[in-house]
Amino acid sequence: MTIDSRQVAAGMLDAVPFARTLGFEFVEVAPEAKGGVRAVVRMPDSSATHNHVGGPHAGAIFTLGETASGAVVLAAFGQLLDRAVPLAVRAEIAYRKLAMGPVLATARLARPALDVIEELESGRRPEFDVVVEIETEDGKPTSAMTVVWTLRPN
Repeated sequence: MTIDSRQVAAGMLDAVPFARTLGFEFVEVAPEAKGGVRAVVRMPDSSATHNHVGGPHAGAIFTLGETASGAVVLAAFGQLLDRAVPLAVRAEIAYRKLAMGPVLATARLARPALDVIEELESGRRPEFDVVVEIETEDGKPTSAMTVVWTLRPN
């Protein structure tokens, strides 16, 4: 699988203006072993996104994780956009520790992209998880998230 990370980043920032508003930076979008995809998205430290204790607001962290998951979906299934629309179905997040400073979200497809594509091609509407780990820039885990996506046939 070949992924043009600049194209994925541009596509995400074009399709999701809120990601631009929050200043998200796409650090990496790359294939992984066994048909997987990884995306790393960075949220810079900004007083505009802080909560009452000086760290990133929970809503901003959620948006960061969901955006990273969307980058994985676009990278893995962008070639299917003429046949299916990717939609987030539901998400769950665990806020484990207060984040301070810039934050990184690393998202990974939980099963091989080919399995999802085969399900779509068989006439079913696939649902699949994208798992997201959120940490400070120095590598301290702060949150964990799972976003369930679907590919809705056109």
